[in-house]
Amino acid sequence: MSSTASGKNGTWRNWGGNVSARPARQVAPASVEELAAAVRRAREDGLKVKAVGTGHSFTSIAATDGVLIRPQLLTGIRSIDRDSMTVTVEAGTPLKRLNAALAREGLSLTNMGDIMEQTVSGATSTGTHGTGRASASIAAQIKGLELVTADGSLLTCSEKQNPEVFAAARIGLGALGIVTAITFAVEPLFLLTAREEPMPFERVLAEFDQLWAENEHFEFYWFPHTGSTNTKRNNRSAGPAQPVGQLAGWFEDEFLSNGVFQVAQWVGRAAPATVPAIARVSSRALSARTYTDIPYKVFTSPRRVRFVEMEYAVPRAALVATLRELKAMVDRSGLRVSFPVEVRTAPADDITLSTASGRDSAYIAVHMFRGTPYQAYFTAAERIFTAHEGRPHWGKVHTRDAEYFARVYPRFGEFTALRDRLDPDRLFQNDYLRRVLGA
Repeated sequence: MSSTASGKNGTWRNWGGNVSARPARQVAPASVEELAAAVRRAREDGLKVKAVGTGHSFTSIAATDGVLIRPQLLTGIRSIDRDSMTVTVEAGTPLKRLNAALAREGLSLTNMGDIMEQTVSGATSTGTHGTGRASASIAAQIKGLELVTADGSLLTCSEKQNPEVFAAARIGLGALGIVTAITFAVEPLFLLTAREEPMPFERVLAEFDQLWAENEHFEFYWFPHTGSTNTKRNNRSAGPAQPVGQLAGWFEDEFLSNGVFQVAQWVGRAAPATVPAIARVSSRALSARTYTDIPYKVFTSPRRVRFVEMEYAVPRAALVATLRELKAMVDRSGLRVSFPVEVRTAPADDITLSTASGRDSAYIAVHMFRGTPYQAYFTAAERIFTAHEGRPHWGKVHTRDAEYFARVYPRFGEFTALRDRLDPDRLFQNDYLRRVLGA
């Protein structure tokens, strides 16, 4: 079941509940040929076209009043090539189905984000990432891509075939065509040992470079209104597997992280003055734990508490300064922030509009519970992030436009030139792309 709500009157809503659209028609093609035909028909009818996955973006990147393509019938693994260690999947395949299917085949992606509800094409097109010292975003693991372009033809690209399209289309924002299949690099299934432990905010900042250098995957959550964080280090392990026990897993991941947290959010929304006290209690409720399991069971976790999110990538060297400014801003602002701030890293990659394009990056994500006013907090945070030449996640709330992106992405013009070539009539245009890429 898709987590996208579709109203009876044909209204589409995203997961966060902050974006809705009323497309002229919705199409769920069962094959690449049907998808290409839907694109050609939309063109003849003078309608714009957008594809949408599970609606996990907080921006209106997938919204349209034209034709909305739903890829839920374009799912499953097309082929596994054990010689080249790649897997080719249909664009509408949810990451959780891909992860489970790969595990059954004794394979895994190298790195992934912390949720796996999204479709492979939605996740990669917006630059979804996890955390890694040497391993990068999901899109950086792409070896080949197939997309239907504005004239209804099918274009295949890789490092060897149409390399200039490949450089951009791995994180294509839905602006270059509709992705129909993706080929990912995979590796033999491995084990990760996760070590989660609370750590004072000041200590994490003081030791950040060391924590980053010593761990394959390091991340932490800081609880605003407190000096506390929860850190997580994931490193490869020779085993044996020692998964979180069923009862402990339910208690820590469902009851505390989703159940109690949900109630705390409701209380905080109703009575904002209680938020700092709740934050102190929640940060103390966390205890250290260590477990070993296959990658997707360590990297990902269920997120049932709905929120709205802004995330920026800053140069990794600027992380500590940026976080200190963020904490000082929250402390003096009178804001009541009930959601932790998530911090992750990625190495530089070579994808044109990747948030880590050409620079080692650190990600800072700020969240607010769905239904609470987030504008004041996000605006103040964004002011800090942009002062460090931050690049916002394409699928998360931000107010930046093409003029700003031309400044923080050295290869921005390369992307817009390719878009002019592949979609000169802007069949795949919507308000969001007009703002971030220019008309």
